[in-house]
Amino acid sequence: MATSELSCQVSEENCGRREAFWAEWKDLTLSTRPEEGCSLHEEDAERWETYHRQGQRQALVQRSPWLVMRTGIPGRGLQEYQLPYQRMLPLPIFTPAKVGATKEDTPIPLRELLALEAALGGQCVDRQDVAEITKQLE
Repeated sequence: MATSELSCQVSEENCGRREAFWAEWKDLTLSTRPEEGCSLHEEDAERWETYHRQGQRQALVQRSPWLVMRTGIPGRGLQEYQLPYQRMLPLPIFTPAKVGATKEDTPIPLRELLALEAALGGQCVDRQDVAEITKQLE
């Protein structure tokens, strides 16, 4: 399958506002594909000859940064599709409810856990040295 691609690059810079924009995308893709149901195969057993021919079709795909895709066969017109919006960045996993929340806004289980940590003074009750742990493993 032979393929030709045409890509686009756009860049602009605003030195006064210290802003820059740069984008690149594959705009046109022209590919040659085998055509289904259009093949010829002949064999001549007496002369030990074979002949095989496969029909080919060119397909054109055009993409744009505005989420529009056009596909079709050159010379027959293109079908246009509006692609669904897709976020480029993943959704944030953690978003704080309130920045600078007070103690009253803290959930009760979390408040109890914070009180326990404060009572222990940051020390673990069952703390062991690394040397003791390695002796137990041996």
